[in-house]
Amino acid sequence: MARDRLAALRRGQGGSPASPTSPQAGYEMSGLRAPETISSDAKGDGPADFYAEISTVQDLTRQFDTNVGKISELHSRSLNNMDEAMNQQYTTQLDELIAETRNLGNSLKQRIESLGSQAAGAQDVRIRKNQASRLDWKFMDALQNYQNVEKEYRSRYKQRVERQFKIVKPDATPEEVAAVVNDTSGSGNQVFAQALTSSTRYGESRAAYREVQERHEDILRIEQTISELAQLFSDMSILIQQQDEQIDNIQKSAIGVAADTEAAHDHTVKAVKSARGARRKRWICFWLTILILIIIAVIVVVSIHPWTKN
Repeated sequence: MARDRLAALRRGQGGSPASPTSPQAGYEMSGLRAPETISSDAKGDGPADFYAEISTVQDLTRQFDTNVGKISELHSRSLNNMDEAMNQQYTTQLDELIAETRNLGNSLKQRIESLGSQAAGAQDVRIRKNQASRLDWKFMDALQNYQNVEKEYRSRYKQRVERQFKIVKPDATPEEVAAVVNDTSGSGNQVFAQALTSSTRYGESRAAYREVQERHEDILRIEQTISELAQLFSDMSILIQQQDEQIDNIQKSAIGVAADTEAAHDHTVKAVKSARGARRKRWICFWLTILILIIIAVIVVVSIHPWTKN
């Protein structure tokens, strides 16, 4: 079942972007918290420590989802805002929140890996593994949702760049639009600069050019985040497979030990029965020997001293 769901999640990586997480009502832009310092060291191997860590990971996963919702809201506000100063403020807040969420994701990966190791070494391995497995999938779902949000806004940023370029050059060819929208080497700036020289709306064109440059930075930041999330998703996939294999090996070993124990018990029962049978035969032989000796003694006595009648 774990491998089937993992395959389904992997197929979802190439699917269409999901709608961004809805922002919470009353969200204040100035209320972003600094990244929380999280220790990935295991608190202990006892049941109480294990389940306390389970609760902590659940809380941190919910915080991860909350951060993704805030990132989506900041992307939306940045796209809909035309004020340069406010856009700079949104960019700063996005950078801080993305960094916090990145650290949180790495910490969650380490904690989940530690929980899997604890589960594999415990007597109640199956119960603990089931608990840890739920955390695996919740975190994988959270990562996939984050990827979908970033892919959605990458598409919307590119659409915005295309619209701004067509303000400068309404008759732009598809090749020119693609060069500007998908610019990764700086060639798009050259195309845009050439379009500026022939534009009749110089002031509006310069404003569009500045916005395109800003949006390119946003797109590059999103591309980096998507790449990091893809790597984290891949690491989690490998981790889940390794933990499943480890649990399977432990269970196979436990089954082998149980079979060996049962076989040893059967041999012990047979040995006890055999020993009892041997003792019974020795006692029979002993009493037969005594009986024969008594008979011989009686015969000898009768032969030496025959009975006489008076």
